[in-house]
Amino acid sequence: MSPSNSVIHIGPQLQSEVIYNEVSPIELVLERSTSEENVTGSFASFICNVRPDHLSDVVRHRSKRMILDSIGVGLVGSTTHVFDIALQYCQEMYSSPSSSPVSSVYGRHELKLSPPLAAFVNGVAVHSMDFDDTWHPATHPSGAILPALLAASQMVPAASRPNGLDFLLAFNVGIEVQGRLMRFSSEAHNIPKRFHPPSVVGTLGSAAATAKLLSLNATQSGHALAIAASLAGAPMANAATLAKPLHIGNATRLGLEATLLAARGMEANLLILDDIPGCAGFNAFYGDYQPRPLTLSANRHVFLLEKQDVAFKSFPAHLGMHWVVEAALSARNLLVNHSGSGSPSAIRTIVLRVPVSKYINRPFPESEHEARHSFQFNACTALLDGKLSICSFSDDNLHRHELMQLLSKVMVEHPKDNVANFDKMYAEVALILQNGDILTGRCDTFYGHWRRPLSTESLLRKFQTNASRVLPKDNIDNLVKTVDNLETLPDCSLLVSCL
Repeated sequence: MSPSNSVIHIGPQLQSEVIYNEVSPIELVLERSTSEENVTGSFASFICNVRPDHLSDVVRHRSKRMILDSIGVGLVGSTTHVFDIALQYCQEMYSSPSSSPVSSVYGRHELKLSPPLAAFVNGVAVHSMDFDDTWHPATHPSGAILPALLAASQMVPAASRPNGLDFLLAFNVGIEVQGRLMRFSSEAHNIPKRFHPPSVVGTLGSAAATAKLLSLNATQSGHALAIAASLAGAPMANAATLAKPLHIGNATRLGLEATLLAARGMEANLLILDDIPGCAGFNAFYGDYQPRPLTLSANRHVFLLEKQDVAFKSFPAHLGMHWVVEAALSARNLLVNHSGSGSPSAIRTIVLRVPVSKYINRPFPESEHEARHSFQFNACTALLDGKLSICSFSDDNLHRHELMQLLSKVMVEHPKDNVANFDKMYAEVALILQNGDILTGRCDTFYGHWRRPLSTESLLRKFQTNASRVLPKDNIDNLVKTVDNLETLPDCSLLVSCL
């Protein structure tokens, strides 16, 4: 890449270096279009015009919790096999000096990659253990946004880098765009069956967030969203495989690339989010798509994050596992109180009452990734060990004789009132004992769900435990302080200085 085209020249103060100045009459009309005229235009206008003072205290607090958790999950994810594969691929395939290696990589303090590739590998790290946050409607919102913003923050010349408040606003723009898109479909409210949601809405969220951070105008922001739509989508069949983390890595990387292309003059359909009969745009991903404009009032905007918090995970597995684990732990306590011990030999049958969801119904998982997506494995591990952790998914634990015995006792039932929806589902674990007694544990809302949010202490403990696998204590403490005081940070790229 020649110096004149280098991506590092994009910044809030340097738009004229990369943004084309000739605007066609059609573009002028589209840029002036109101939210009443088209949906895509309203989203583009929102990205361009939303201000830091639109962020409420609740939104700032919740989004900083998301940022801290996502960094911690990414750091521990940098110790995984799938991360090593992705990192080695990027280093071997894109190692030339022209690739602009200016952006940091989780858990590799001295290593730099080009911004898109750093976003990619960090996104893979975040989802490598399925330990990242989950929202409603169902998606993983932070992992698709944060790696792109961290990478983009380092590509801007030091003298013109956005500050911490700009970064926080851009993060919330990406979260908001994802949430609004998900709410255009009732299908999106349930546990997915076709597309993995972050590969769809996350790609556009990444484009929106980086367009805001890099100060694209409304027309360019609309093009970024439309380009991102052409780069979006991954099938659910790759859930519970090594490939699933690529969904987050690609979403955050390709959203950033969509923004960089739009900044250089790449154009796409500026009605991509509208429902145009006979010409599928974003509605190609959802059969019941009903878009609405994203309006921005002059004085206040109520972000979806203010009304709908996210769920944070206490152990690295699919969110649905957290219901069945709490129910299993409750049943285990009943067993201990009933018989004086939690011995599996007292159990004749284990009945799991969970929603219908094929990709997380795995009777005998054969890999750690399948185990993270198995009601049966997580319930039986909780019964056997009384807890779940990162170590629960190791090969040694996965193939234990005692665990295999418990798994062979499991029956799964799907009550009609137990729907595959993270806001409505529940889990019951019934233990039918050898003497015929039945002990039943139930979970309606696990600890970490938006209805029972993790305390500050619990969230910090999770972050510190995750980060300590790759960082010294001083760096961990500095990261906590930096995120907590993000609004006052003069240079947002300082956020990655301790990684």
